[in-house]
Amino acid sequence: MKLCIALDNPTKEENLKLANELKEYANDLWLKVGFRSYIRDNNRFLEELKNLGYNIFLDLKLYDIPNTMADAAEEIAKLDIDMFNVHASAGIKAMQTVMQRLSKFQKRPLVLAVTALTSFDNEEFKRIYGKDINEKAEEFAIDAHKAGLDGVVCSVWESLDIKKATSNDFITLTPGIRPFGEDAGDQKRVADIKAAKENSVDFIVVGRPIYKSQNPKEKVEKILKEIK
Repeated sequence: MKLCIALDNPTKEENLKLANELKEYANDLWLKVGFRSYIRDNNRFLEELKNLGYNIFLDLKLYDIPNTMADAAEEIAKLDIDMFNVHASAGIKAMQTVMQRLSKFQKRPLVLAVTALTSFDNEEFKRIYGKDINEKAEEFAIDAHKAGLDGVVCSVWESLDIKKATSNDFITLTPGIRPFGEDAGDQKRVADIKAAKENSVDFIVVGRPIYKSQNPKEKVEKILKEIK
């Protein structure tokens, strides 16, 4: 299991300060760059993080018609990042088109499909998608697996069933991790590291518990120790 830190600080300077503070652990960490950071700080920011030795997960959740998603995926692959994501609800054809476009790259990034955002509770999700989270997340994961993607973004509580329905090698990346029982914030389906281990999660994403900590380095050391 790998630790992926969400760089969601309000400024580029704060994000880079955190990345520099933790660079001795760069081989054991991934950094997640989402909408705010990417739109504000652009590709130069990604280069700065790569130069510190980190693996980069670009969290832009592509969702559009198949060719538009494939066009965007191709441009992302040129950025030399290590992983990005799309929305599984864009459909199996869109996911297949993305993977076909990326096949021309000798080295392509890992591609994950978002199943159900961890901010959803079951009632809200069912109103939008017409099925319970567990059932629909598994369906989305099966589509992503058939389309040739490397894995999915899901909650800890769907991870094990998704692997059983697809493959043990099919990656599950789980946001909403509160390593030691921290406040859930706007996340609904949260879990701790112990639950992530029990559900065979491959990547845990931790944001606020690290970047809002008085001692982020100490918190990361504690998390890495718990993972191992």
